[in-house]
Amino acid sequence: MDKTVSILCVDDELDMKMLITQKFRRKIKSKEFKFIFAQNGFQALEQLDKNPEVCLILSDINMPEMDGLTFLAKLKERKNPEIKTVMVSAYGDMENIRTAMNRGAFDFITKPIDFEDMEITIAKTLDEIEIFKKFMKDRDKLFSIQQDLTIANDIQQSMLPKKYPAFPHRTDFELHGIVQPAKSVGGDLYDYFLIDSDHLFFMVGDVSDKGISAALFMAITKSIFKTNFSSNSNPDMVKEIMKINKVLSQDNTSMMFVTFFACILDLKNGEVKYVDGGHERPLIWRGGKKVEVFPKITGLPMCVDADFQYKQYQFNIHPGDSVILYSDGLEDAKNPEGIRRTLKPSIEILELIGPDKTSGEVNEKLMKEINDYIDTADQFDDITLLTVKYYG
Repeated sequence: MDKTVSILCVDDELDMKMLITQKFRRKIKSKEFKFIFAQNGFQALEQLDKNPEVCLILSDINMPEMDGLTFLAKLKERKNPEIKTVMVSAYGDMENIRTAMNRGAFDFITKPIDFEDMEITIAKTLDEIEIFKKFMKDRDKLFSIQQDLTIANDIQQSMLPKKYPAFPHRTDFELHGIVQPAKSVGGDLYDYFLIDSDHLFFMVGDVSDKGISAALFMAITKSIFKTNFSSNSNPDMVKEIMKINKVLSQDNTSMMFVTFFACILDLKNGEVKYVDGGHERPLIWRGGKKVEVFPKITGLPMCVDADFQYKQYQFNIHPGDSVILYSDGLEDAKNPEGIRRTLKPSIEILELIGPDKTSGEVNEKLMKEINDYIDTADQFDDITLLTVKYYG
C-alpha cells in the first residue's frame, strides 16, 4: 500500500482496542495502519463521517444500541463499494454470520480471535480493495476514452458531406454517400463537390489502418484533396494527385497508406476522368438495369512511393447511369460462419431493384443487405458507399 490504511474497528469489548493496538503496533508506528475505534453501529457511522478515508471495517455482530447486522444495512445504504467489511463473532453464531455475508460482508473471523488469522484476513481484504480500486480507475479511463471516441466520431462524421439532397437545385445529377465505421472512428472517406457548374469531383478513399490514427489520417487526406481540387476550375488530376501523394508521404512514420478512386464528371456530356490509387473496382449501373464491374487498372495507393507517376483515364456514362464507389468492407464483410461476402450480392441487388431508385435508396438497400449478411459477426472493416446518378 502506498499510504496509511485506515481501519475502523467496531466492538463493545473494551479490551479489543488494547489487543488490536498491541498486535499491530509496528504497522501503526510505521504509519502503515491507522486504527479508529467505535463501540457500536451508531458510533461507527459517526466515525465514518469523520474519517471518509476508511476502507476496511472490522465489526462485531452483537453490540448494544446498534448491532453489527443493522450497521451493515446502514452501511449498504451509503453505496460505497470501496469499503469492505469483515465481521467478528463467536464461532457458534453461524446463523448471524451467514446473514451478515448475505448483507454484503466481505469475510468473517471468529472469537476468540486468532490474531494471525486476523492479519491474514486483513491482508486479503486489502488486496481485494486494491483490485477493486484499480478496476474502478480503469473503468473511469475507459469511460473517458469512450467519451473521446464519441466526440472524435462526431467530428469525423461532421467532416463528411451528408446533407441530402446534396444539390437540390440540380436536375442533371444526384448523389448520396455513407460510411459505417468498424470501430467508433474509422479510416474510410468520401467527398464530392462542384468544381464549377459543369464539373463534379467525387472520390472514395480507404486508410490502411483502423481507429483513431486512421481517422486522423483520413481527415488530413480529405482536407488536402478538397483544397487541391477546389482551388482552380480546371485541375490537372495527375498533377494534383501527385502533389497530394508527396505531401502525405512526408513524415509518415506510422507507414499508413491510402487507396483511392477519384473522379471528375463532366456534367455536359457524361465523360468521367479518373485516377485509380489501388482501390476497389467501381460499379457502373447502366440505366438502372445491367451492372458493369469496372476493369481493374493497377495504381499505387498514396504513401507507398512519394514519386509515383499516376495516370489519368476516362470512361463515359449516359443519362440514367450510376457510378457506385465503395471500400473493401463491402466485399470483405464476413458472416457468422466466416464466409466472405464478395461483390456478387451487390450486383444481384442492383439488377433487381429497378431504375427508379435514388442514390440514397440504392445505398440504403446495399447497406442493409451487408448488415443482414454480417448479422451477429464482428464488422472488422469500415464500409463506405458513394453513388452518383447521372441524368444528363
